[in-house]
Amino acid sequence: MVAKSGLRLPGLHLWRLWLVPGAPRLPGWGLGLEVRAYSRCDGPYSRTALYELLGVPSTATQAQIKAAYYRQSFLYHPDRNWGSAEAAERFTRISQAYLVLGSTSLRRKYDRGLLSDEDLRGPGVRPSPSPSASPRKPGPRPPASQDPGQAAQGSRRPKFDFDAFYQAHYGEQLERERRLRARREALRKLQEDKANKGFRWDETRDTALIFLFITLFIIMGFRV
Repeated sequence: MVAKSGLRLPGLHLWRLWLVPGAPRLPGWGLGLEVRAYSRCDGPYSRTALYELLGVPSTATQAQIKAAYYRQSFLYHPDRNWGSAEAAERFTRISQAYLVLGSTSLRRKYDRGLLSDEDLRGPGVRPSPSPSASPRKPGPRPPASQDPGQAAQGSRRPKFDFDAFYQAHYGEQLERERRLRARREALRKLQEDKANKGFRWDETRDTALIFLFITLFIIMGFRV
């Protein structure tokens, strides 16, 4: 496959591993991977692989792409999946996909099939902000003969504050949803009040008309 596409494995970046249906599967990973180039001239080209990796359509807005990146990175963050090489690999792929789709200029080139290595190495390209530290490989386990106190001390590591992460990236969205629900509730109550007032007015009007007809009927009866 490498010989056919004219690419060499050394020097390839992780963002060049795209999801391709039917491709050979790597051990320990449930997704088919195949090396693809960004340029059309390098062979087959997929314009949806990075979108599918983030779980968004190719018509998604930048805000939707950003929200999908935060959601995916939250699920596969190494601190949340400690010791899982699969989660670390997925987290890296998600970050690299957002590096392209999170930039309007790089995304435009990617959609047109014109994205190149030089574009990703340009001075204006910055790594996508990750929620915390970059993926880490699990450290070696302490030997069985090691003192339990030392083993417990060595296993201590800073915990990832998921509540702070969620509030930092989703707090504004949650606040907007809360205000929207409050407005809907206020509108519903206003409509109910109007409906109740209208019902009471109709009832009062009907009662007045009935009373008027009875009065006229009595007056006409006295005249006869």
